Order: sequence, then structure tokens, then C-alpha cells
Amino acid sequence: MLSLIKHLTYTTDDQRHKRSNPSKIPFDGDKRKNLASYKAAVELYRKFIESRNKYVGANCLGNEIPDSQVRPEEDQQRVGLERDLQASLRTQIQQIEQGMTIIDDGVERRVDSGFIDITARDSSGEIVVIELKAGVAGPQAITQALSYMGDVLAEEEGCKVRGILIAAGFDAKSRAARV
Repeated sequence: MLSLIKHLTYTTDDQRHKRSNPSKIPFDGDKRKNLASYKAAVELYRKFIESRNKYVGANCLGNEIPDSQVRPEEDQQRVGLERDLQASLRTQIQQIEQGMTIIDDGVERRVDSGFIDITARDSSGEIVVIELKAGVAGPQAITQALSYMGDVLAEEEGCKVRGILIAAGFDAKSRAARV
């Protein structure tokens, strides 16, 4: 990852001398700002992987991540990582649950309270709101998922809706709220 980060580095000196894009990523606009965004996302992903390796299998095994290791949720918002997770799950939605199908045509569904990461339908026909967090999920993530579920219920009369929150970890309040 360090070599990738190096390829995404484009300094103000590079910009001043109108050097070419050091990466193979095509884009329009300001090279320095675009590459800085990509570089920041890769650095966050590297940190996420490093911290995740400390707790491999923690959530799958029912173990808890110590509260002393949990950062505030706002520090964990990693939009690029969530997009990668979303893209991966969209190609293999059966990882979440057998018989589940995506019903949002590959695009985040817009509802009054925001954008649903993935909208699916389970094998019984129930709509499933899937919210993704690359970092540690706190009460705000639960509120977000519940808001999306309420919006879907309001938009589609007579439907049944449930939610799934997928995260790298859960803080103490979120673990206590599980159902």
C-alpha cells in the first residue's frame, strides 16, 4: 500500500511545474486535489486494515472490541471504504443471507433521511435496508438505519421492512441495542 500511496502523491511543486498525473487514474479537474482525496482514502484503508488485524474475527466470534479501542463514530466515517464494501457486497449479496436479491438497480436509494447503501429483498419478500460502516458503528448508525427503514415503510404501504447494519465493530451502546 505504501507504493500505491507514493503513486498518489502530487505536491504543489508538481502542480506548479505542471507535471503529469503519476497515477493511472483518469480524471478531470485539479490533479493535486483529486490525488490527495484518493491518497487519503488509501491511507485510511491502510489504517483500517492494520487496526482490523488486531481484532480479526472479533465480531464473527461474538467477541467485543474493547471500548478503550473504540474511536468516536465521526472519526470512523470512511466513505471510500464504505463504497468498496458496498461494491463487494453488491457482487456477492448471498454472503449476507441466502435468497437475498438487490432491488435498487445498483444505485443507492434516495429516501427523505438520506441514501440507503443497499436495498434488497429477502427470500420471504421482506425489504431489507442494509447500512454499511467501514469503522466502528455507534448509536448514530443505528438511528440512521432505523430512519431509512421508516422512510421505506412510509413510501411503500403494506410492506415489511427490516434492517442490517454491517460495520467493522460496534461500540458498547450499539452492542446493547442489538435485536
